[in-house]
Amino acid sequence: MDTYDIFLYVGYGLVIFGAFFAIVMPLIKSLDNPKSLLKTVVGIIAIAVLFFIAYSVSSNEVLPKFEAEPFNLTPTGSQFVGGMLITTYVLAIIALVGIVFTELNKAIK
Repeated sequence: MDTYDIFLYVGYGLVIFGAFFAIVMPLIKSLDNPKSLLKTVVGIIAIAVLFFIAYSVSSNEVLPKFEAEPFNLTPTGSQFVGGMLITTYVLAIIALVGIVFTELNKAIK
């Protein structure tokens, strides 16, 4: 086993460790104030609804060159990728509009 492999496995372990604590620690902290969980649940539901709309709108068309090796893309996979891309675009636009609105609001005040 090469040192690169060891460092990769340690890196994987640290990412899993960090992701676990990034998810678990806020949940433990929010048990003190259960109302704070409501905002989180509403946000997750809103993103899920946005993804469902984007998934419904996206096409399931697959070009022949992506049906073969190494991609093996199915119509369902293509529609999922399209839904994720549309969701990302919508969330990015919402973030940009929010930034512009905040800056204009600060400039006016």
